[in-house]
Amino acid sequence: MSACAGSNIAVILAGGQSRRMGRDKLELPYGNETLLRRAARLYSGCFDRVYLSVSNGEKYADLGVERIEDVFRGCGPMAGLHAALSKTDADGVFLLAADLPFANPEAARFLTLRGRGRDACIIRTDDGYYEPLFGYYARSMLPRAQEALAAGLYAMTSLYRAADVCFVSIAELGGLWRENMLLNINSPADYERAIIETDKGRDAL
Repeated sequence: MSACAGSNIAVILAGGQSRRMGRDKLELPYGNETLLRRAARLYSGCFDRVYLSVSNGEKYADLGVERIEDVFRGCGPMAGLHAALSKTDADGVFLLAADLPFANPEAARFLTLRGRGRDACIIRTDDGYYEPLFGYYARSMLPRAQEALAAGLYAMTSLYRAADVCFVSIAELGGLWRENMLLNINSPADYERAIIETDKGRDAL
């Protein structure tokens, strides 16, 4: 049995338009695979079920991962969370952006377990930064997401108002934390930086 075994669901956000990259960033090569294939492989080893959140049901059909199509199209990650919670029977899901190449699936597992009984669980760094697209969201967030989308509020942080959110510090993560864990790839410069860091051996995954 895997060290990450348990009844947990990961949802990989794959519905973005990659405007700053100028091409589909999730299809960029990363080692011997693409960013998206890598995320699917890593999190499949740590979660019971992995889904792709897509805005178009025909995208990434060759990946062999079940897809969840947005109900609210063109509304960003909030729509992905809404679809994931409304179209699965999960008590909660771990939501992650596929463009976080250094994100640790073991840390995702840790946040999922810490978030049980809470509305959400995310990392907050020592300088107050937090990444909404690497966090656990309980089913209790579904009506909040529905209301926000209906009102045209698409920022994930709008869900946190009056919600019971568990903010996990770097100290709590201990050895699961790495300095580049929340580094995301939005532009060609970000991609080049990620490749350089990987070549330096900083990516242990």
